[in-house]
Amino acid sequence: MKLIDTSAWIHSLRPDGDPEVTAEVRTLLERGEAAWCPLVRLELWNGARGDHEKRVLQEMDKELIELEISPSVWESAYAIAKKARKSGNTFPATDILISACARHHSIEVVHADTHFDALARL
Repeated sequence: MKLIDTSAWIHSLRPDGDPEVTAEVRTLLERGEAAWCPLVRLELWNGARGDHEKRVLQEMDKELIELEISPSVWESAYAIAKKARKSGNTFPATDILISACARHHSIEVVHADTHFDALARL
């Protein structure tokens, strides 16, 4: 299982999305290994464009594994943010929380956002 970030979902939902990212997301969906968390779900619904994307999101609501953002995930996110600032880096809070969620559940993040590569190195 892998946590798919909003950046990767957007590529898979749009006709002009990156073919490699789209293929990875589709493979995970076909295998039943695609997951999201409440924050990714919120970001996608907030940015949904048109009836097609809304229909796809409705199906995803029914079928995807949703990883909990528990109090311990929040604590991990705080620790990651502190470590990042100490090393001179600032990341979007959303990316920090998504990264913390994936770490908590011991899975990788599928993304099209370089922040996650840097967060993984912390």
